[in-house]
Amino acid sequence: MKPSGIRTSLLFLSLLAFLLLAMQPRLSRADVGTAAHYSPPYTPTACFGNDPSQFPSSNLFAAAGEGIWDNGASCGRQYLVRCISASVSGTCIPSQTIQVRIVDRAQSTSSPPSSKGATIVLSTTAFGTIAKSSAAAVNVEYQQV
Repeated sequence: MKPSGIRTSLLFLSLLAFLLLAMQPRLSRADVGTAAHYSPPYTPTACFGNDPSQFPSSNLFAAAGEGIWDNGASCGRQYLVRCISASVSGTCIPSQTIQVRIVDRAQSTSSPPSSKGATIVLSTTAFGTIAKSSAAAVNVEYQQV
């Protein structure tokens, strides 16, 4: 084989390898857990007390379950959350992902969560955006942003 043919073959193989690697699915850094919801009153919170500015204008906020509470370090953190399944088929709202801000600790919310032991407890607005509000809890994928 001529040197130019070898170079062409190597170039083709390099390009093919690059394209195959580029097309590989990205590894997800998201975790899986459960989400419940809670209703007003939302204050006082474990993170920011009675400060009304703690709540985003979108009302997409949450209380951290013990798994993500991190001794209060989760206060103010933002999470992407999406419903992936529930005990009743059709509960999740497909292709809805929300971004919530942690403002409280699930264990000490002013009103009780719809289900105990959830990874994250969403405001009624946040929960209703990703799942039917009639559900007590759903399985979610969540990722800190």
